[in-house]
Amino acid sequence: MLNIPQIRADFPILSEQIRGKQLVYLDNGASTQKPQSVIDAERYYYEHQYANIHRGVHYLSQIGTDLYENVRRQIQQFIHAKHEHEIIYTKGTTNAINLVAYTFGRKFIQEGDEIVVTEMEHHSNIVPWQMLCEEKKCVLKYIPLQPDGSIRLEDAEQLITPKTKLVSVTYVSNALGTINPIQELIALAHKNGAKILIDAAQAIQHFTIDVQALNCDFLVFSGHKIYGPTGTGILYGKEDILNAMPPFEGGGDMIKTVSFKGTEFNDLPFKFEAGTPNIAGCIALGTAIEYVQQLGLENIRQYETELLDYATAQLSQIEGLKIYGTAAHKSSVISFLLDSIHPYDVGVILDNMGIAIRTGHHCAQPVMDHFGIPGTCRATFAFYNTKEEVDALVAGILKAKKMLS
Repeated sequence: MLNIPQIRADFPILSEQIRGKQLVYLDNGASTQKPQSVIDAERYYYEHQYANIHRGVHYLSQIGTDLYENVRRQIQQFIHAKHEHEIIYTKGTTNAINLVAYTFGRKFIQEGDEIVVTEMEHHSNIVPWQMLCEEKKCVLKYIPLQPDGSIRLEDAEQLITPKTKLVSVTYVSNALGTINPIQELIALAHKNGAKILIDAAQAIQHFTIDVQALNCDFLVFSGHKIYGPTGTGILYGKEDILNAMPPFEGGGDMIKTVSFKGTEFNDLPFKFEAGTPNIAGCIALGTAIEYVQQLGLENIRQYETELLDYATAQLSQIEGLKIYGTAAHKSSVISFLLDSIHPYDVGVILDNMGIAIRTGHHCAQPVMDHFGIPGTCRATFAFYNTKEEVDALVAGILKAKKMLS
């Protein structure tokens, strides 16, 4: 069992007051808060260990290099990758998906080929493929949503064919909380000779992921979703596929030799890591992952499921409130609308009570178009949230209903 009061004490911001009210932070799907250990790790590096990495022979450069590369090994073990060099540092999930689109897509996807996504994707997993399809004259298809916010494997089987060269799907919907049948989608992609990318931005912080057991070709996630710094992220790719892909950017670190006659590119993982990276952020990301591992992902999953079930039951009792995303397999996301009240207005009233939720389309406009709505109110829960905070949310929604109806 998690010691929630002790955990909450690890997060300085949770003791803040907003507009004279105790902060209730329920916007974890957008970004998670940071424990003191993560804040301290980044600060300590800048205060005591800072230097640029990889090419320096002096002490500080070597210390920074060791810390930075140790985190790469840590992440390899965290997601159970086969090789350390299959872990590529990026700026985040969006950057990682664009890297794959720019390199794998432009080399291996040709006119008439097909890319398959789902209707629930974040814009970051739609727009890069649309841009690629416009450039290469390939075709983007999507697996449609069902009324409960899930997808049907029968639809996926019809859309993923030998023409498909890449399937790119979210593990967990940021707008609905739906957990997709990833294992089956991976098998279906491979059966048709396609590669598959898994967007784990909303999954990596909630449950264990084993990329070798899944047998996915790519997996991406952001550091700020797993209690780490912004501007950090990871692309995992199978060694043979990464080796076959051209570099994403040109510059320092991604080269072996440079002359005006030509350039020889570096080996993995450095081929995809041009320029000075977010060194301090990546080191602190390692601290964040260590924090999550100490709590235990299974403990986190159980507690967040309990919190989700409680919140769903309480919110369902509010007359006029409709939840969007009721799939049988869900993560800790609740998207809802209250009567005909605009979500922005609900969000403002909750904010005046110190309650932080997200309102709008959540960078998933096709989801909103599917349901014929402009957007939703979205409460997303983390392991530091409590049932008392759910009760505060319910009280805030009831106040909004009374004021705006």
